[in-house]
Amino acid sequence: MLIAVFDIGGTSIKYGVVDRDGSFMEDGSFPTAAKQGGEAIIKKVINKSLEIKKIWKIDGISISTAGQINSENGVVVYATDTIPDYTGMDIRSRVGKATGLKVKVENDVNCTALGEYWKGAANDTENFLCLTIGTGIGGSLFLNGQLYSGSSHAAAEIGHLTLYPGGKPCTCGNDGCLERYASSSALEEMINESFGSKIKVIEFFEKLRYGDKQSEAVFNQWLDDLTTGLKSVVHVLNPELIVIGGGISAQGEFLLTHIKQSLFEKVMPNHRRKLDVRIAVHQNKANLLGAAYHYFAD
Repeated sequence: MLIAVFDIGGTSIKYGVVDRDGSFMEDGSFPTAAKQGGEAIIKKVINKSLEIKKIWKIDGISISTAGQINSENGVVVYATDTIPDYTGMDIRSRVGKATGLKVKVENDVNCTALGEYWKGAANDTENFLCLTIGTGIGGSLFLNGQLYSGSSHAAAEIGHLTLYPGGKPCTCGNDGCLERYASSSALEEMINESFGSKIKVIEFFEKLRYGDKQSEAVFNQWLDDLTTGLKSVVHVLNPELIVIGGGISAQGEFLLTHIKQSLFEKVMPNHRRKLDVRIAVHQNKANLLGAAYHYFAD
């Protein structure tokens, strides 16, 4: 059996054709153009699905997407203005009617967790927290081998923990949220403010590795904010594993070492006794794999 999988993000829409074993027959991406709104994005997914259907004999479609998702009916129950007019979008119905195929939909961070549980960093545990650090900060909670989605499909919104009351305004409507200080975009903002010019995050980490003091000061502030937020989560949930995904996870062991050192200094001894932190194995494909797992798990 083959299915088409999609991952709708703020910048790009990734896609692939996957079998039951998680092997990719094809994969690629195209721009989201998120500011065009939810309607335009769904039309793009439909058009690509129809293209794939002409080439491959697919039996269904599974979609990973930004926003809070009711995975039972495939509706976006809430989305910020990052994708305008996305709240209320009935993705499953729209794509299903247009393609004539079974469609399943799940939140993108939940799909990261599912992908890493199936074939990645969390394949040896039934209880873990998944954190994606990108434009924002997303969270997903895995309990007893199952996703915990909460009473209204909105559990583990870690990026919207209040870190600094009255702080920077957030897209969620509140101020001082963790993702305004500890996301990749927040780090990029800090870098640009410190250096007075636009420097890519990857270049920043190169300077950091070579011991640049100005870079160290920026990084240490960002790291402290990130692990202060994580400390609260660890003290509430007492997880055995935290999986770090998102674009910044490309920094690998260097980033992991610093996160673990900073976090373990902040949490109480019994909370760190059985705690591990790992970098997600499948960076760009984790959400696509998770979408596939979500489809095949039924």
